[in-house]
Amino acid sequence: MSATLLAGFARTAVPQLALRRFLALDAVVTTANGLAYVAFSAPLGRLLGVGPGLLLALGVLLALYGAAVGLLASRRRPPALAVKAVVETNYAWAALSLVSLVVWFAPTLAGTVWIPAQALTVAGFALLQQLALRSVAE
Repeated sequence: MSATLLAGFARTAVPQLALRRFLALDAVVTTANGLAYVAFSAPLGRLLGVGPGLLLALGVLLALYGAAVGLLASRRRPPALAVKAVVETNYAWAALSLVSLVVWFAPTLAGTVWIPAQALTVAGFALLQQLALRSVAE
């Protein structure tokens, strides 16, 4: 996603709206990723070098988490504590994704590219949400 697109997405005179938009974007991407893992766990598992059972479980977890983040985004004023929990969960997911490359997985080349790419995407969501939450609190 380009910086210009993100700037346009976040541009609003109401800081709550930017926060809700970043939460909604996270929810859509996370839910779509989870549903893809659920629907295509076997072929994606082979492609990425990750067990299909693990990918299926992660897919269910991601779909549920994405739905919860979407529910939070739908609130007119998302509670700060809940947003902080999303931010921290996203940072933890990104860190665990990178650790998994070294400690648990022996991914294919595609997995070696995909896992850090999705970790950086999730960390980017966390950063955007954290900055938007800070602007709401000011």
